[in-house]
Amino acid sequence: MVSISELTSGFTDRIREGGWLSKVLLPLIAVILVGAALYYPVGMALTHTIDDDTAFQAEAPEGGSRSVAIAASVIDREVNDYRWTANDPFFLPGAALDNMPNYQQGIVSSLSRFAIEMSDQIGRTRGSSQVDVDLDKAAGLLKYSGTVWVFDFSTSLAPTATSEAQYRAAMKALKSYNQRLAEGQAVFERRADNLQATLERIAADLGSSSAVIERHVADNAGGFIDFTADDIFYRTKGRIYGYYLLLRELGFDYAGVLQEKSLESAWAQLMHSLQSGAELQPFVVANGGTEGQIVPNHLLNQGFYLLRARTQLKEVSNILLK
Repeated sequence: MVSISELTSGFTDRIREGGWLSKVLLPLIAVILVGAALYYPVGMALTHTIDDDTAFQAEAPEGGSRSVAIAASVIDREVNDYRWTANDPFFLPGAALDNMPNYQQGIVSSLSRFAIEMSDQIGRTRGSSQVDVDLDKAAGLLKYSGTVWVFDFSTSLAPTATSEAQYRAAMKALKSYNQRLAEGQAVFERRADNLQATLERIAADLGSSSAVIERHVADNAGGFIDFTADDIFYRTKGRIYGYYLLLRELGFDYAGVLQEKSLESAWAQLMHSLQSGAELQPFVVANGGTEGQIVPNHLLNQGFYLLRARTQLKEVSNILLK
């Protein structure tokens, strides 16, 4: 009977004699090391997508709402086409990204506000009427944190619903409402007061974003390195982009009201400001001094369009009150 030591000795001799170690094992180790070194940078490059296409369109069912259709389509694009990155665990390349996750969360925050307004204002006849089931469901689901993966150990050791699963459910609820609306089984109030109330809430949300920019610039502008400026920039950019698409389509949903109030020109100016802010995408986000001559301050650039759009929203809202 051959002992284990004899077998091992013979195997080692064959490796040495055949050069197996230098011909196979070492190259394999080198490939593994190179692959590991490239895994994150290559994976990040393949995953990273900031889609700020302001010409993005969605098809609404005949008799349905264009703004609801665009909301559902944006969710589909960010969650299914590009994949959701804000909750990627450490072993996925997306976990090392920051601009794309912040951008996606900014978009969802605008969709969440829109869903709430649909549920509270537009999707019901009066404040005392019943809330639409699908809109109420969508509004709740879009409030869900964007950073929840399969496990959320801060709340439980058991598996939980992921962010993308909740957002997909919200997308289905929005599509269900729109289909029922097209069939005459749901409400979409096209009154000036409903639009006015919605614009007021959106203006307030943009105001909170401008306050975040103001505080950060006041405390950190002019610093040589600022790792937070790009997070704020892209989260705000996502919010502006989301509102641009939603308001663009709300303009079609409320075309009769805008025409009746002679708001077509004011609405076009609002859209231009939002579009300009949504399309800002510097190669590197800088938070230079407010009076700097060399290093720009991209947060202030963004804040200009943000406040301009907010002012125009307030102007349109005031006209709708008359």
